[in-house]
Amino acid sequence: MTVTPDPRDPADALIRAHGDMLAPQPEEEGEDTRVSTVSSEGQSYGKLVWRRLRRSVPGMLGLTLVSLLLLIALFAPFMAPMDPKQPTIPFAPPDRISWHVPGDGPEAGWRLLPVTFATVETGEFDPVTFQPLFGPDYDNPRRIVLFARGWEYSFLGMTWDRHLFGAEDGSPVHILGTDKLGRDILSRGIIGSQISLAIALSSISLITIIGTLVGITSGYVGGRFDQWFQRFVEIILAFPQLPLYLALASLIPVTAPSGLFLTFVVAVIVGLGWAQLSREVRSKTLALRQVDYVRAALAVGASDGRIVTRHILPNVMSHVIVAVTLGIPTIVLLESFLGFLGFAVKPPMISWGLMLQDAGTFSVIGSYPWILSPVGFVLLNVFAFNALGDGLRDAIDPY
Repeated sequence: MTVTPDPRDPADALIRAHGDMLAPQPEEEGEDTRVSTVSSEGQSYGKLVWRRLRRSVPGMLGLTLVSLLLLIALFAPFMAPMDPKQPTIPFAPPDRISWHVPGDGPEAGWRLLPVTFATVETGEFDPVTFQPLFGPDYDNPRRIVLFARGWEYSFLGMTWDRHLFGAEDGSPVHILGTDKLGRDILSRGIIGSQISLAIALSSISLITIIGTLVGITSGYVGGRFDQWFQRFVEIILAFPQLPLYLALASLIPVTAPSGLFLTFVVAVIVGLGWAQLSREVRSKTLALRQVDYVRAALAVGASDGRIVTRHILPNVMSHVIVAVTLGIPTIVLLESFLGFLGFAVKPPMISWGLMLQDAGTFSVIGSYPWILSPVGFVLLNVFAFNALGDGLRDAIDPY
C-alpha cells in the first residue's frame, strides 16, 4: 500500500523540503572512520608518576635492582649455596667456573652446563709468606645445577634443604672464596643483607616519621615556637657524629648481646638523622602554607588537622619518598663504615659491616683480595637505591 503525501499537510511539506538532508549520505572518499584508541579519562597522580618513571632508564634499573635485593634478603637461606657458619679451607680463592674441562681424561671437553673445580693444595708454598698455595682440581669437575640440595634451614616453620644453585653432588662451592675461618663469603654476604637492610629500613622508617611530623609541625605553627625549635635542630645538625659512634663503641661491652647493639645503632642513627629531613619538610611547609587553597581552607573554617592531613602532607610526601630512597644507601654505608671500625654486630649474627672487619689490614688485602667482596654488596646496594631515588625525583617533580 502506497501512501501519497498530502501537499496541504505542513509535516509532509517539511519532509519534502529537507528530504535530502535526512536521507543517509554516502561516505566521502578518503574519510577516516577509525575509532580513536586514546583514552579520554583522566589519570591519577600515581599513574602519571609511574608513566614518567617507566621512561627513565636509571629509575627502572634501580627499581629492578632494589626489587632483586629485597627478594634476596627475604629468601636469603634459599639463595645462599653454603652454610655461612660452616668452616672449610681458610682464605681459599674463588672456585673457577667453566664450561670446559681441560686435560685428556674422560671428563675433558666442553659441557652444556657449567662446572666448578674444587680448591685443593698444590703442594707448593708462597715464596714471600711461605703459605701453602691452592689451585683448582681439574681432575674432579663438579656440575652446577639449579635447586640443588645443601645445608638445612628453617623457613615458614618448615625445614628445607633446597637452594637456588649448588654442586650436583652437594660438595662446597665458593664463588667468591672464603674468609680467614674458611666460611663462604658469598653465602655470608647474602645472609648478611638481612641485618644490613633491616638496620637501614628500620632507621629510615623512624627518621621519616619523626622528621616529617616535626617538620610539618614546626613549619605550620611558626612563630616563636618555630624559631626556638630550629635552634635545637641546628645543634643536632652541628653535632659531630663520628666521635659519638666511637664513644659508643668503647662504652658498649664486648659481651653485650647483638640485640642491644642493634638498638644502640638504630637509636643513634635516628637521633642524628631526623633533623635534616625535618628542616627540608619545614621549608616546604612554609611555602605550602601561603598557597591559595590552604588560605581558602583557613577562610572557610577548616581545622588545622584537616589542613595538615588533606593539603600539606600529600604535597610533602613526594619529597619524603625521594629522601627515603636516597637515605637508605647512606645508612648502609654508615653501617659498613662502623663495622670496618669494629662497631658491628657480634657473631653469630652476620652483616656487611662485620664482614669488612676481616679487611682491616693491608697484608690481608694484598694476599687475599677476594676478602673485599663485601664491598661489592655495599656498592650494588648504594647504586640501586640512588638510581631509584633519581628516577623518582624526576618522575615526581619533572619541572
